[in-house]
Amino acid sequence: MARLDAVLWDMDGTLLDSEKLWDMALRELAAEMGHELTDAIRHALIGASGPNAMRILFAGLGVEATPQATTAAADWIEERVTELFHGPIPWRPGAQDVLAGLRAAGVPMALVTNTKRSLTELALNTLGRDNFHATVCADEVEHGKPAPDLYLRAAELLGVAPEHAVAIEDSPTGSLAAEAAGCTLLVVPCEIAVPEGPGRVFRDSLIGLTHTELSGLRAARAS
Repeated sequence: MARLDAVLWDMDGTLLDSEKLWDMALRELAAEMGHELTDAIRHALIGASGPNAMRILFAGLGVEATPQATTAAADWIEERVTELFHGPIPWRPGAQDVLAGLRAAGVPMALVTNTKRSLTELALNTLGRDNFHATVCADEVEHGKPAPDLYLRAAELLGVAPEHAVAIEDSPTGSLAAEAAGCTLLVVPCEIAVPEGPGRVFRDSLIGLTHTELSGLRAARAS
């Protein structure tokens, strides 16, 4: 039977319009390092986990990625984003209504993010912890997105099979992770385009998204 047992949510760029805050911090960091962050480097960073993000950043800027330098850069970013994440974070259009509708329908939900736990806890002040039965962060699994670890762990915590869940993502990196875990994938792009692919369903925004529509996506994939 084609069941929708859970919805697994990406955070940055999907539920929250927080990529703009990351953009600000990364451009400031590049300036601190004596360089300018190009749009190409910035787009490559979207959806990347912490260690991968530092490798992409240093390679793009042409700076030697010594352990000391990358650690210092990661610490700088965490401190700056912590400042930016204090207080309400802007929502993506339609996100609050979808969460409320799924919660009212009794659908288990998990937050599945490449952002580390300390920053995610700040974001949850905006998102509402009660909306999620589980939250999984990149520093809590062996490999962040695009590996499937985060989605597999979220499904495990919810007690569901990944193939009975719909994952909602905005980035190529996150989409690869959800697919690798076996989830049905709904893509709602934010800052960058996501390539089309077999089984990928696209939506312009979350506005008007319902439990019925998500169940239909799950059923269509199963058939």
